[in-house]
Amino acid sequence: MRAVATLQTPFGNWGVGALGDVITTLNWNVEAEGEMTPLLAEGIKQLKAYVAGNLQNFDLPLAPKGTDFQQKVYAAMSAIPYGETLTYGEIADALGVPAQPIGQACGSNPIPIIIPCHRVLSKTGTGGFSGWGGVESKIALLRHESGFSFLI
Repeated sequence: MRAVATLQTPFGNWGVGALGDVITTLNWNVEAEGEMTPLLAEGIKQLKAYVAGNLQNFDLPLAPKGTDFQQKVYAAMSAIPYGETLTYGEIADALGVPAQPIGQACGSNPIPIIIPCHRVLSKTGTGGFSGWGGVESKIALLRHESGFSFLI
């Protein structure tokens, strides 16, 4: 059964969703749903620690929905360290594919923040962000991670 727990943050109201024993979504501006589970409580605890600046690496069981290609991109994004970024092109080169599908896969990421698609930039700027608030939210998240002085 699907359940969602919510957390109000400076970046918006986040809702982390789980199906069974895995996290499947993180969305903005959703309502809590179902019962609070130990997994959702841990997800909220880790998101609070991230927002407070006390957590750089999430340790949660994730099951993002996506194609095999999207799963490869999600794995590449998950490997980007806190406070650092890669470009769509750099991920594309690592996977041996064109950059455009990388951007599409980033936009389909069902678990933003935890799978840090905000850390993926275009060659010439910030690129897009499919989360609530668009590019402004992406910039706020990058500023939060103190990764890039050109954004401050």
